[in-house]
Amino acid sequence: MSIKKIVFLSVITICLLSGCKAIEANSAPKLSKSCPGEDPNFGIEFFKTNNLGNKSETGINHVIIFNPKSPSLDFKVNVGLSHKLYAKDARGNFRKEYVPKTFREIITDENSTLNGQRPLAAINADYIGTDDKPQGLNISRGVEYSGAFKNKRSSFGISGGQPRERKATIQTGRREMNLLNYNLVGGNGRFYRQANFKDICQALGEFACKQATNRSMVAITNKGYVILLVNDLKANSKIEVSPVNQELQPDMFDDVLKGIARNNCLGNIQEGMLFDGGMSPGLYYNQKIYVENFGPIGSAFLIYKK
Repeated sequence: MSIKKIVFLSVITICLLSGCKAIEANSAPKLSKSCPGEDPNFGIEFFKTNNLGNKSETGINHVIIFNPKSPSLDFKVNVGLSHKLYAKDARGNFRKEYVPKTFREIITDENSTLNGQRPLAAINADYIGTDDKPQGLNISRGVEYSGAFKNKRSSFGISGGQPRERKATIQTGRREMNLLNYNLVGGNGRFYRQANFKDICQALGEFACKQATNRSMVAITNKGYVILLVNDLKANSKIEVSPVNQELQPDMFDDVLKGIARNNCLGNIQEGMLFDGGMSPGLYYNQKIYVENFGPIGSAFLIYKK
């Protein structure tokens, strides 16, 4: 009797004695599919997708997904200032002397650090006014740096509190619960509200809808996960343009975000809005700027690895 037959019979005997039902000869162990939304320890991930939300090395969309409740992450908002963030004047009031800064400047200046650490990830956020002030509602770790539209436009934020208590929100104006007003960045163009999608092309106007097509956006799922996405044709010289890999029009926001959520087990999209587009989108992850435009911006949302 050959060695292979002896081993095979021995395995069957052991299997019968142990109550095993069946075994496949010469079978290799099957690897389980990784799905971030089903991993209780998931923190953050970067990848590229096409406009259906499918991962692709030549995808036009630069995506960051993260879990706000992860104890390995922390958050901060930075704005363009001529002085240190949270600095006070002689009367004890917070100084707010704004200066125009680009995405690169806001994510690398002295105000971009948290507990001495550089950010792991960042995305551009609020619009900037002709007076160099952010236009919407911006709050950095409890200190407000806002503009004229803070009560009219939607904003995105991550609450304070212990990590497991953190909650992501998209809402107009300040939240009723003060803990939710800890880190907020202004935006505009709400295309998901309470799980209902709306094509906002007409609301954006001809220029923002069909010409200034560099997009920067955020979405929140019913499981509490966050999707950050920047679509920029110029950012990827290797892009293969196709019907599912091209400039992202407002009627496509639903497809790409649903695809990302589904493929990564993040749940269903509940809320979504645009950040400043056109000459403003920027996205940074792990010491690399993947998308960079050179217009000044009102604020940036920063993520840190603890």
